[in-house]
Amino acid sequence: MDIIFGKNKEEQLKPVKAQVTGTIPTWLQGTLLRNGPGMHMVGESKYNHWFDGLALLHSFSIRHGEVYYRSKYLRSDTYNANIEANRIVVSEFGTMAYPDPCKNIFAKAFSYLSHTIPDFTDNCLINIMKCGKDFYATTETNYIRKINPQTLETLEKVDYRKYVAINLATAHPHYDGAGNVLNMGTSIVDKGKTKYVIFQIPASVPEMDARKGKSPLKHTEVFCSIPSRSLLSPSYYHSFGLTDNYIIFLEQPFKLDILKMATAYMRGVSWASCMTFHREDKTYIHLIDRKTRRPVPTKFFTDPMVVFHHVNAYEEDGCVLFDVIAYQDSSLYQLFYLANLNQDFEENSRLTSVPTLRRFAVPLHVDKNAEVGSNLIRTTSTRATAVKEKEDHVYCQPEFLHEGLELPQINYAHNGKPYRYVYAAEVQWSPIPTKILKYDILTKSSLKWGEESCWPAEPLFVPTPGAKDEDDGVILSAIVSTDPQKPPFLLILDAKSFTELARASVAVEMHLDLHGLFIPHTDQDMRTQSLSEAQQDTA
Repeated sequence: MDIIFGKNKEEQLKPVKAQVTGTIPTWLQGTLLRNGPGMHMVGESKYNHWFDGLALLHSFSIRHGEVYYRSKYLRSDTYNANIEANRIVVSEFGTMAYPDPCKNIFAKAFSYLSHTIPDFTDNCLINIMKCGKDFYATTETNYIRKINPQTLETLEKVDYRKYVAINLATAHPHYDGAGNVLNMGTSIVDKGKTKYVIFQIPASVPEMDARKGKSPLKHTEVFCSIPSRSLLSPSYYHSFGLTDNYIIFLEQPFKLDILKMATAYMRGVSWASCMTFHREDKTYIHLIDRKTRRPVPTKFFTDPMVVFHHVNAYEEDGCVLFDVIAYQDSSLYQLFYLANLNQDFEENSRLTSVPTLRRFAVPLHVDKNAEVGSNLIRTTSTRATAVKEKEDHVYCQPEFLHEGLELPQINYAHNGKPYRYVYAAEVQWSPIPTKILKYDILTKSSLKWGEESCWPAEPLFVPTPGAKDEDDGVILSAIVSTDPQKPPFLLILDAKSFTELARASVAVEMHLDLHGLFIPHTDQDMRTQSLSEAQQDTA
């Protein structure tokens, strides 16, 4: 397991030409840009959790049937401070760090006070966000880092708090047809209130601002806010759902204890230890009307669960259908402590709840005359129910679609709209992930790709230009191997048949990444990148 999770990975600063077997579609021209943890030990100090590792960006640039690979650590303030000190001096969610153990008592007291409302890390290791013409490495704090998608160079540090009052934010924003970004974050005890804030970043700026080089971030606006049910125990969330007319937010009973977080530094414990799953509580389903920018007043709820990834959502027959990957508890987070990723990993993983694809149906209009105990869902496309309990209270029970999948992706052209296919990593927990899966929601059938000793990353769908069918395109996944004789590679599958079209193998150390995106190349992009890579390849 140390090959995958514990070993620091080396950067590959100069582009390396991959060995391609098979045939890459001629239309596939662009860059697969990915993000994930790559360094878990600095000097003699170690991170406690796999999700704490320092961000390592990597990319596969595809042009004219050739593939070039490169990787580079994000030069965040966190990275620079740790490398300079040759030890971990900036705290991550699962690892509390103490910059100077030799400080006198007064300096230590000041440090404790400064961590009461912590200034979180800018180690943006989770995803890549497109904002206007720019790209940013993202995490779940208030910081994002602008990057150059071609060179992987780290550019300016951006603090969301300059534009919207939030302390935490998701790394899974949504994009509308115009390229506007919709995201949400948590505002902790701001002016006596804790709330979930949905905000929008425009895809472009007014011409005058554009001439001055101003970022769309300066035009960020608050879309709406939802009061937390608890002032000092807001819900943790990793993503949210979207339809043409509604936003779906799950206020789940996996909660942050703000008082414990405020004293964590002084008590010598991590912020992650201040998160608790309340199995006796409910999961509340919030629908926000995108036209009125107000929450739907009906109180929808379901059983306690933990959701990291929304898959998709859409409206049908007077209800909102939304699909999520759900767990019975928060044991997944515990599994990824590095102490658990050892020779006993297979046994440890059996104690973790299995992720399931669940479909929920939420009625948009609740008949006041409907009988208590009646099902308010009329659509025949799902077995999910929404049962009226009392005035303005509706209990939603999901339809269980499939078991053992994570890191879901779809054809994003169908985001917020009716869809059929989910692409995901199949999770069998001995170990994970083992295969790539294409799940057909309509037929409840699946296609799979897998190979001995191969660990696939999140599968990303790229549509064929001008495609009409939802699954007309390719699947891209960065594959790492536990077999030292088998180099890592970029896998390219036909999304319809799930057969391998090509793979691009690289003789480098490659990390198991988390999330990312595909950037199609314009002709100008390709000319610039071709020249750059040709120069570096001959250097």
